[in-house]
Amino acid sequence: MAAEAKYSIIREVGRGNYGVVYEAIVNKTRSKVAVKRMQCNVPENAELALQEFWALQSIQRQHENVIQLEECVLQNGQAFQPISHHYRKSDSHLLLIETCLKGRRCMDPKSACFLWFVMEFCDGGNMNEYLLSRSPDAQLNNSFMQQLSSAVAFLHRNQIVHRDLKADNILISHKCGSPIVKVADFGLSKVCRGKGNVNQHRFSSACGSNFYMAPEVWEGHYTAKADVFALGIIFWAMVERITFRDGDTEKELLGTYICQGKELIPLGEALLENPNLKLQIPLKNKKSMPDDLCKLLHDMLAFNPKKRLDAFQLEVRIRQISYGKKCQRSPS
Repeated sequence: MAAEAKYSIIREVGRGNYGVVYEAIVNKTRSKVAVKRMQCNVPENAELALQEFWALQSIQRQHENVIQLEECVLQNGQAFQPISHHYRKSDSHLLLIETCLKGRRCMDPKSACFLWFVMEFCDGGNMNEYLLSRSPDAQLNNSFMQQLSSAVAFLHRNQIVHRDLKADNILISHKCGSPIVKVADFGLSKVCRGKGNVNQHRFSSACGSNFYMAPEVWEGHYTAKADVFALGIIFWAMVERITFRDGDTEKELLGTYICQGKELIPLGEALLENPNLKLQIPLKNKKSMPDDLCKLLHDMLAFNPKKRLDAFQLEVRIRQISYGKKCQRSPS
């Protein structure tokens, strides 16, 4: 990115298996942006970069709770080529496939081949860090649940299934004063072809993070309703502050699970082993959530996807729950 001096990297803010995220500034305007770099020399990584590109460019600037892509740039050795949002899908697809997947990366096979995503900057970090650094707040939780339900319904209306929803992949922005959530990290997402109900599309490749995966994802036969199950895990953990410690990073993460002795079993895996498992919602304190929220979580976490809410039903139901709403005083 520095070769064109359009952006200046300030610091690294996150690192995962497939990419590195930096805080940067636009040299011309001095405004902050987030820059995600994904290496494309390996076909598997290039495929993930392509999936993120298709998802983000297809919903450009349409929902405040979905991260906004400013620009996508292909680095081929020392050359940097912006990928225009005005390309037809077939044109940009061919460009990236030929560049990244068919080996036409550069003359020197040791040269770098990266896809850089320039996105809006979120100053509040991810939702996991944000919530665990604050005292529980029912009104804030309600706001986050409404925002996330709206975002996922929007994605599903646009035929996008995220497939890796978790608190670490949800960012927080304070640009408008109140905290705004932004669904991010679309590397495992799928843009479904054709029109019609997104819930009719079937997926077979199990992916995502274990503690948020629906039972059917473990089996390798699932639909967009797997995103609703993941949201159910997030909502339940957010309300009751249920956490586990990640074995690889030692980070404390929001997530629900089943205890078997000292072992923590992901909820989806436990339901797959025992479909009749009765979920104890609430887990900690009955006063922490009203009955209508308990029912909603049960409906989001149903073992049978046919009995589980879809994102469009969830968007309506979440507005109706009493949790986190101020009590109205009766007129004197």
